[in-house]
Amino acid sequence: MSVVRRRTAITGLLAAAVSLTLVGGTTAQAAGAGLDDPAKKEIAMKLVSSAENSSLDWKAQYKYIEDIKDGRGYTAGIIGFCSGTGDMLDLVEHYTDLKPGNVLAKYLPALRKVNGTDSHAGLGSAFERDWATAAKDAVFQQAQNDERDRVYFNPAVKQAKADGLRALGQFAYYDAIVMHGNGGDSTSFANIRKRALGKAKTPAQGGDETAYLNAFLDARVWAMKQEEAHSDTSRVDTAQRVFLKAKNFDLNPPLKWKVYGDSFSINS
Repeated sequence: MSVVRRRTAITGLLAAAVSLTLVGGTTAQAAGAGLDDPAKKEIAMKLVSSAENSSLDWKAQYKYIEDIKDGRGYTAGIIGFCSGTGDMLDLVEHYTDLKPGNVLAKYLPALRKVNGTDSHAGLGSAFERDWATAAKDAVFQQAQNDERDRVYFNPAVKQAKADGLRALGQFAYYDAIVMHGNGGDSTSFANIRKRALGKAKTPAQGGDETAYLNAFLDARVWAMKQEEAHSDTSRVDTAQRVFLKAKNFDLNPPLKWKVYGDSFSINS
């Protein structure tokens, strides 16, 4: 499960994703493309990276590894896989399935022992160096992509589509699962959604999309404030709510937002 970090620190209508040719020969995705459309997914990766890494260059984060002192051990990679929450272990196991004998495989026993703790036992600086080495391997990059999709992206988009949400709502779900995971605790994605459903109906239930997303983001902010590491809510307040206020349900560029006071934009 990922956490906030900065480096100084099937139901619902879905139109087919087709390209529209605009005046001047430029192109854009037709309204209605879901977050799993390649262009929209790229936007989602950049939005998350702006919050997680203060950068839109999400592909530069394969090599990222740091203990941000949040009780989850190491946080690493493109989505913040953590040694203390199990998803880093799953990732290295998947990498080893794809490429036995890889540079990280020897750490599997240590990763199993530290799972559920903030310990670095059996890891440390050697593990950090080997993570950076592995990050240059296309197979490890693919393993990170695979686990991001399996654990976070695909479940979020599937649930959001079932709730009748367009790309913005799909992203709101994805960003919530990235930060909070989908376990059984009160701040998990499932419980954030449950709190929102107590306030508003989803579009699939006949509710208003704006009203439901406001309820979901309110519940998300509540969950973030339950933990010091998540207490800066700007990734909701000055990013997702900006898009919602503009009724940009399809996350169509240009997009302008702020996280932690830093300004970002995607123009096309």
